[in-house]
Amino acid sequence: MSDIGRPGKIIAVHLNYRSRAAQRGRTPAQPSYFFKPASSVAASGDVLERPTGTELLAFEGEVALIIGRPTRRVSPAEGWAAVSGITAANDFGLYDLRAADKGSNVRSKGGDGFTPLGAAVIPAAAIDPDAVRVRTWLNGELVQEGTSDDLLFPFGQLVADLSQLMTLEPGDVILTGTPAGSSVTQPGDIVEVEVDAPTAPGAPTSGRLVTRITEGTVPFGDFGTKPTVDDVQRSEAWGTPPTPAFTLTDDLRAQLASVATATLSSQLRKRGLNAVSIDGLTSTRPGAKLIGTARTLRYLPGREDLFASHGGGYNAQKRAFDAVGAGEVLVIEARGERGSGTVGDVLALRAQVKGAAGIVTDGGVRDLAEVAALDIPTYHAGPHPAVLGRKHVPWDADIAIACGGATVLPGDVIVGDADGLLVIPPGLVAEVVADAIEQEREEEFIAEMVRGGVKVDGLFPMNAEWKERYRAWLTQH
Repeated sequence: MSDIGRPGKIIAVHLNYRSRAAQRGRTPAQPSYFFKPASSVAASGDVLERPTGTELLAFEGEVALIIGRPTRRVSPAEGWAAVSGITAANDFGLYDLRAADKGSNVRSKGGDGFTPLGAAVIPAAAIDPDAVRVRTWLNGELVQEGTSDDLLFPFGQLVADLSQLMTLEPGDVILTGTPAGSSVTQPGDIVEVEVDAPTAPGAPTSGRLVTRITEGTVPFGDFGTKPTVDDVQRSEAWGTPPTPAFTLTDDLRAQLASVATATLSSQLRKRGLNAVSIDGLTSTRPGAKLIGTARTLRYLPGREDLFASHGGGYNAQKRAFDAVGAGEVLVIEARGERGSGTVGDVLALRAQVKGAAGIVTDGGVRDLAEVAALDIPTYHAGPHPAVLGRKHVPWDADIAIACGGATVLPGDVIVGDADGLLVIPPGLVAEVVADAIEQEREEEFIAEMVRGGVKVDGLFPMNAEWKERYRAWLTQH
């Protein structure tokens, strides 16, 4: 619990700094609010868990107003007088749960420890409310800085607006919004927020409010809305503009299907990409072409305590197989460990029913005969009768992984045939496949010449003379 105590109410403003509004591309005409529970309060130095199975825990450094007296129906000019002090706040939010909240922020911002306050309170009487500064540091680097003269809605207006409908009581806290620069934290990060009045006598300060981020160990249960993210949420959480999403169109799929992975590999090599093959795996459908965008799933080496916390219930493995979509390939990092199954007949069937293009794992497969009988191709390192928990802990999904010696990112394009599996960066797909089609056209010409008795010297690869003959051949074919 914060040294400031347990507020009766915590009321937060959605959007209040001009810099943040510019970053988000929208400027509200009036303030809007949400509540945070008192149980979300934490003190400086406390540890905050990023919940298991989530990725977008974002910090927001803010000025917290502490109400000093019962306040009802005051004017904006009178609002500041109701404030006894200010301090630093960090309005943590979990973007993975925003979809579940639909604007209420109950789950995304209401978790235990999601509202650190402190470290010290600056008396309101000692400062000018229009000359307050808030700064945030991430691992020692200054990432946010804003002053109260950048507010869309001044402190006094916020107090007055809220007091029109409810009585603000002593100890209630109003979080006044965050400036531009909010972003995502990772386990191991240290976030610090400081509020001060640098132009006031003595330059009073709250001191730094320190929060250390750790990784949670308890997964979400089989009930309630599960964490989910998309490109829009990632963009808003990281504070970066969205990049146009890559789409593997039907036309691109058809082009990829028309060329061999060997040809695609040659084109990737010409672009300096050699470490893009997923090696050592066998397909249950060796005659079928695999083409799709990657979804990823990571297993950690087996450890009994971690399997107890992460292996049961609606774990990362089950969530990944439920989440895979039509035309996608679920790629699994199993570290090349073949000593247990990493997928079996039920989950493979689930992927097929979802319309997935395929499954790729560098671990073992259980129920191989049943998996091989399905239409969906599964690339694997070999059969094994043991269950997942013998060697693996299902840990997380939709992150960068390693599979068969290759790095795979969510959204990478996976192409497989009898020659093997390739990982193609989305931004290169169109040019790589276009050049691969041209390469195979050239090779068709070369093969025709060889069948006619031509020597390969100068023909393969083609010198200038043969290239000219090839261009003439194209006009007739």
